[in-house]
Amino acid sequence: MAGAAHGLVLQTCALRKSFGGVNAVNGVDLAVPPGDLRAIIGPNGAGKTTLFNLISGDIEQDTGQIYLAGREVSGLPPHQLCRRGLGRTFQITSIFRRLTALENVQTAFLTHHRRHFNILLPARRLYRDQALALLERVGLCEQAAKPSGILSHGDQRRLELAIALASDPSLLLLDEPTAGMAPRERHEIMALVARIAGDTGLTVVFTEHDMDVVFAVAQRITVLHQGAVLTEGAPADVRANGDVRRVYLGQPVTV
Repeated sequence: MAGAAHGLVLQTCALRKSFGGVNAVNGVDLAVPPGDLRAIIGPNGAGKTTLFNLISGDIEQDTGQIYLAGREVSGLPPHQLCRRGLGRTFQITSIFRRLTALENVQTAFLTHHRRHFNILLPARRLYRDQALALLERVGLCEQAAKPSGILSHGDQRRLELAIALASDPSLLLLDEPTAGMAPRERHEIMALVARIAGDTGLTVVFTEHDMDVVFAVAQRITVLHQGAVLTEGAPADVRANGDVRRVYLGQPVTV
């Protein structure tokens, strides 16, 4: 790819990142159109989380470019990317455990709308209605007053989703959103993500190890192997790809 393509929510061009001589991300070209529900899969060490860290500004690429909605954002820090419509959740749960579920989401709203903070308004009322609406959307309205640290792992993941949605993203990166969940919970939360994306037009890119979940919800799948794109396509095409099967069986593949 050369330069930004028109009409894409996310694009990476020849993106590279090495650690100690190891090519963690090796020339990745990615093109994600609006409304896509895109899975990024690959065996451990394929470069999925490093790719996410590059896109979200947590680390800086060695070479290559990153575009959001046609504008180059290479090297921008996470808070600036958030202002440009990027939201993200992480493999490890990241919530304020001593705050209630409601307060966590209110805090996310406050952070996103910091320029509109009204010092005369009691903090417990700020964005309360908006936060409750998001908790209802992710199925946590009845848990709103509970400290988030005592919620089940699955409910904490739902809370993280609500927190990410509070920034009103146009692109949401979900890094292993079902990690640590039971099989039924995995399907439930990804079905929830798919419904929210369908209702709002949100573009979602997610990494996932559970292939049943991937093939159930993804519209397109990008397969990474040794830091490079092995193949990309519709779920049925990826499922039938011999190279993909060999990667997951541990057999040699030329990228």
